[in-house]
Amino acid sequence: MGFLLLSGAALGALPVRANAPMLSASPSYTVTLTAYNAVPEQTDGDPFTTASGAYSNPEVVAARSRDLARELPFGTIIEVAQAPDQHNNCGYDVVAPIIGYRVIADTMNARYTDRIDILFSTKSDYLMNDGRMKNAGTILGVCSGAAVRVVGYVDLSRPSRLPKTQIELAALVNGDASLALK
Repeated sequence: MGFLLLSGAALGALPVRANAPMLSASPSYTVTLTAYNAVPEQTDGDPFTTASGAYSNPEVVAARSRDLARELPFGTIIEVAQAPDQHNNCGYDVVAPIIGYRVIADTMNARYTDRIDILFSTKSDYLMNDGRMKNAGTILGVCSGAAVRVVGYVDLSRPSRLPKTQIELAALVNGDASLALK
């Protein structure tokens, strides 16, 4: 199965997994990994503003199910530390290069539990072998058994502090002194 990525993002700048410091106390959670786009059909009435008040930036934002609110409050930086169970037709391996680190800045519908929802750009399209284009969210699908690891924190009390790029987010995780980590 071959895929061709056609996206406005420069993939060379997106770390699949940056070298985050391994903290023995870094909690990990096994979740179902899904995806969404900032469009009215997949969000509330304002798809460009997350539940935390931050801009819906598809390069760095993720949502969590409400049952994980205490464990993963807004501003928690996560990485997918272990690939999901590949026996469920999950497309994680295809889209992993554009996931990188993510900041929990949004909340999912109350009907979902134990989930992380990755925000993808509506322009993150892949050319399929049959010539059709599919969005990264469709390719990812529903991936059970994903392990996400907490690697840091950014204060979203001022939503403008949300990093704008994967490079900024990786610098934060890697201890850039100009950005506060919890």
